[in-house]
Amino acid sequence: MPIPLLITFRDMAHSTALETRIQEKVAKLETVCADLANCEVTIEIPHRHKHQGHGFNVRIDAKLPGKEVVAEASHDDDVYVAVRDAFGAARRQLEEIMRIRRGQVKKHETSRQITKDEP
Repeated sequence: MPIPLLITFRDMAHSTALETRIQEKVAKLETVCADLANCEVTIEIPHRHKHQGHGFNVRIDAKLPGKEVVAEASHDDDVYVAVRDAFGAARRQLEEIMRIRRGQVKKHETSRQITKDEP
């Protein structure tokens, strides 16, 4: 079942191609963690005075029961690279959450203090 998805474009024009790419990336996140409750993606061009070209910031807020995943990425020239990097960071966070839930994270033994035996 698809999760609720909110895509926000700030200080830039809406792009159907970019929206489609984001929907594909969110579908891949759902394969990592089926518990996703919703996902908000914000793409913006920050205000930079006297700067040539555009910089793109992408922020992902994904919620699942008991946890929230926040991932951000920036790129100076290509918004698709920023989207790829942000979703990669979100995927790694979700994979770590799922490993912890399944108990696949190694637990380190507590260090023992060695005391000298007195003769």
